[in-house]
Parts: sequence; structure tokens; C-alpha cells
Amino acid sequence: MAKVELKGVGKIYDGNVHAVKNSNITIEDREFCVFVGPSGCGKSTTLRMIAGLEDISEGELYIDGELMNDVPPKDRNIAMVFQNYALYPHMSVFDNMAFGLKIRKIDKAEIQRRVDEAARILDLTQYLDRKPKALSGGQRQRVAVGRAIVRNPKVFLFDEPLSNLDAKLRVSMRAEISDLHHRLQATMIYVTHDQVEAMTMGTKIVVMRGTDAGEEMAGRIQQIGSPLYLYNHPINKFVAGFIGTPPMNFLNVKVIEKDGKVLVDEGSFTLTPTADQQARLKASVGKDIYFGIRPEDMNFQKTPAAENNMQLKITNKEPLGADTHYFLQTKDQALVARVDPDVDYQLGDVVNFTPDMERAKFFSKETEENLCEDIEKKW
Repeated sequence: MAKVELKGVGKIYDGNVHAVKNSNITIEDREFCVFVGPSGCGKSTTLRMIAGLEDISEGELYIDGELMNDVPPKDRNIAMVFQNYALYPHMSVFDNMAFGLKIRKIDKAEIQRRVDEAARILDLTQYLDRKPKALSGGQRQRVAVGRAIVRNPKVFLFDEPLSNLDAKLRVSMRAEISDLHHRLQATMIYVTHDQVEAMTMGTKIVVMRGTDAGEEMAGRIQQIGSPLYLYNHPINKFVAGFIGTPPMNFLNVKVIEKDGKVLVDEGSFTLTPTADQQARLKASVGKDIYFGIRPEDMNFQKTPAAENNMQLKITNKEPLGADTHYFLQTKDQALVARVDPDVDYQLGDVVNFTPDMERAKFFSKETEENLCEDIEKKW
């Protein structure tokens, strides 16, 4: 397999529209890297530049140490799996999987061996004589993956391959692709807008941002790291809100100083940050900032806590079996808590929560940067 490197790669369309800006990404050999972000952030464009389906406007792309900017797609030794399967309806499963090999004049016996092996891995052996119309959506997607496997490429590229499948099938296909990566020990690059797919499949995640932040930030990488690192150490408010389900709660608070302590005041309640957080927030005294807390870090209290108590009104609830999501309201701000299913309250009830301040995050109002963690930027 191969190492993939993007060095200052960008894409500029007619009218000076920057779809991707200054992307610096290193995907190591055998890594499963996921590009994730909202629509319009440039993740699919980046993937298509790696594939050679889009010209690179600036920067350099290397695969296995070889400069690829001007190398045609057919000579890059990559295989791409598309969202819409892209199968030939008049061909059998076998012929769809073998088509690329036949064009390359591969020996018939070798074609048979490769297709049989891929069909075995993907549990498609009994379907080799069928046409795509006789297959389910999940089976068609496995055929598309099989067509990529038989080529023995250096790099596998996946462009939102599960978005056309129903929710239950997406879960099983996520597991199948992850298992495939483990078995093939291949370099895989996967594009999705679904952060659950990113968290559950990737060994490395590249978070990109769209036009919500304005043209200057559109198409820019926000953070790169392992799934849990991004979850626990988001570099800014956007990453914190994009990674995690339900998303992180954000409250507008003011940093104040009282009795020698640095506190954050929401209006309905005042919270005491940890000693380290207080030291870092001292420079923000008097400023409005964002306080971030994940739903699972909201701790339910039967009686008001002595410190950091948040008294909140229930506006809705979603019982999910293993847990319940409570939608809560302060005086003028909303948030969500994930609690044990045994906690049973009704709409309109006022209940008490305390946030886990060790896991709380604080973000600048001006820059949205994480104020209380030193996160090294390597992209």
C-alpha cells in the first residue's frame, strides 16, 4: 500500500472560487483517514484531486513518494468507490467486478482468481451471476467495493459510499468496511458528512469547514487527529460542535472575578472552573465567551448541589432505551442532557444538573478558539 501526502494543496474554480485552501495532510501507509465536514467544505473535491478527477490548482500531491499532480488517474494505482455504486446494469456481478481487469488485458485465470477472492471476502459468491437490479442496495455497494479490491490498488478512495442506504444497513456496512480495512491492511481515504461514520471508522479524522464561517474559512482544515483526541480536545467551537452526538452544548457566559476566583456567569447560575481553567481564563475576565459541555457530562442531581448547580426546565425528552435525552432551558438558552433511563421527569418540571467541569470547554467569542487547552497545530 502507500503513504499519501498533500502539501499546500488547493482548488480554485472559475471566478476565483476557492473550494479547498492550503491542505496539508499526511496519510500514513495502512491508515484509515476520514474527511468529514458539512456540505460545501471541500472534502469530496479533495478526494477527487487525489484520484486525479480534479486538477490541482496549487500545491503538491504525493502517493508513495511520487509526485502525482500531472499523472493521469489510470496511472495512479488508486481505486474509488462512489456514492451511487456506478455499476453497469447489463452486466453480471462477476463482469462488473472484472471489467477493469479485462480492459487492462489481465490473464483470464488471474481475473477469475481475483474476483473469486473478492467475492469470498465480501460474501458475494452466490450472487456472481446476478445483474445489479436483482441485488439490494447493500449488496450493490459491496459489488462496487469488490470492483475496487480486485485491482489491488495502493490507495482506496470512498466518496460517501453509504449515504444512499437506510440507517440499519449503514451501521452494518460501516462494520464491513472497517473489517475490510483490518483484513486488507490497506490505505483508505473516506469522505462523509456523518460524524458518526467518522468516529466509528477512522483511525485519523480530518475536519473541514464550509461557507458557514465565511469565504475565508471555507475549504480549510480545522483539525486533524484520532477520533477520541478530537472528541476530547477540540481546537475550536466548530470542531467541538461537529464531533459528538448529540452535539456539545454551548452557553453564552461572562467571565467574572469574585473573592479571588475566576468564575463564569450565565445569568441564571454561576459556575466555578477548575484551578487550571481559572488560571487560563484570567485574561478573559470581563469578556463574554462560550461555555461548552457535552450532554453526557451533565450530571443529574436529585437535590441542588452546593456548587455549580444548574436549575433547568424540561422542554422535551427523548427516551431511547439505554438512556434518555432531556431538552432543557435556562432563562434564555437551550441545552441537552443525556441521562440514565431511570431518571423520569415530565415536561415543564424544573430539575438540577451539575456539569463535569473537568470536561468542560471554553471558547473565545471572537476567534472561537479553545481557551483552556494547548493544542499543537500540525496542518
